[in-house]
Amino acid sequence: MQTPQPAQEDVRSIKIQNKGKLLKAIILSGGLGTRLKPFTEVIPKPLLPIGEKAVLEIQIEHLREHGFTDIYLATNYKSSYIENFFGDGSKYGVHLQISKEDKPLGTVGPVKLLEDKLDDAFLVMNGDILTLLDYGKMYSFASSQESLLTIGTKEIITPFQFGNIYTEGDFVTGIDEKPDIRTTILAGIYIFKPAALDLIPADTYYGMDTFIKDMIAHSRPITHYPIKEYWLDIGRIDDYEKAQEIYKERFAT
Repeated sequence: MQTPQPAQEDVRSIKIQNKGKLLKAIILSGGLGTRLKPFTEVIPKPLLPIGEKAVLEIQIEHLREHGFTDIYLATNYKSSYIENFFGDGSKYGVHLQISKEDKPLGTVGPVKLLEDKLDDAFLVMNGDILTLLDYGKMYSFASSQESLLTIGTKEIITPFQFGNIYTEGDFVTGIDEKPDIRTTILAGIYIFKPAALDLIPADTYYGMDTFIKDMIAHSRPITHYPIKEYWLDIGRIDDYEKAQEIYKERFAT
């Protein structure tokens, strides 16, 4: 697979925007992919092909284009497949390291394993996300906030098949004809600051929902970054099929 290298001036401008920082990212790549069986019985979910590339390849190349040069792959299930596929990351223009769990640690527990390598704000993302998000802009936003965690959010609009009736007593006062349902979801992309790691228990299964609740309980501020760019969670068979259709239109170039 041929991997185009980013223009030097593009990477340079991103580094200037983020004050010359060496940007680090963790991709959570240890999921079992149970909702994508039978595909994931053969290969791990992050290596499923989208077009001519694996999901993780698309993510790594997009992170590199936005200045992230140190990338950690947090693995568990079929870790050796991922290690053998990517090597040290040099063919993608990044420095790649594998961080393997000895047991499942959830979506936040694996981050704790890398605590000694994270001395500045860093990005964490799920290994099944396909997006055109400008990671550099999200990082710059998060770095400027007085918060230890910035979560990427996405507004999902779902058509509703029934009209919504408003009443007062026995009388009808209005109707919305099949209104859209708008939901803001957690998009699986985060910017952590190192101090946030103090709340994560070591060697413990610990999920993002629990982490967010614990931060709120401890009065630790959390900011959010609305993702306006294309975003898709490849968690189910129909999502995977949709990703195949979208790839040529939005990602192939």
